[in-house]
Amino acid sequence: MLPYKRSQRVRDLLREEIADIVIHRLKDPRIGFITVTGVDVTDDIKIARVYVSILKDEERKTTLEILNSAKSFMRSELSKRLRMKFIPSIEFRLDTSIEYGNRIDKLLREIEEKANHDYSS
Repeated sequence: MLPYKRSQRVRDLLREEIADIVIHRLKDPRIGFITVTGVDVTDDIKIARVYVSILKDEERKTTLEILNSAKSFMRSELSKRLRMKFIPSIEFRLDTSIEYGNRIDKLLREIEEKANHDYSS
C-alpha cells in the first residue's frame, strides 16, 4: 500500500498541473508573476484550494479575479490531463505565508538588535 493518502497524491499532482496551466495556457496579459505555492484538497477530493503568491501587491486583486474567472477553463484542462473520475472544484486564495515569514524575520531582527544594544550599554 502507498505510504500516504490519495488526497495527498492528488494535491501534489494538481499543484504541478495548475502551475503549468497558469504559466503556459492562460493568455491574459494582465497576469503578473504568479507562483502556485500549494494546494489543499478535501478528503473526498471535491474541493481544491489553490494558494498562489503574487509578486506585486497592486496586481493581487486583479490577478485573483482573473484566476477565479478562469476556473472552468482550468477544470476542463485538468480533465484532459488527468485520469480522474471527478475533477475537484477550484478555489484560488492568496498565500500569505511568505509575508508572515518576513514579518517574523523582521521582529526577530528587531529583538536581536535590541538585545545587542542593551548588552553593549
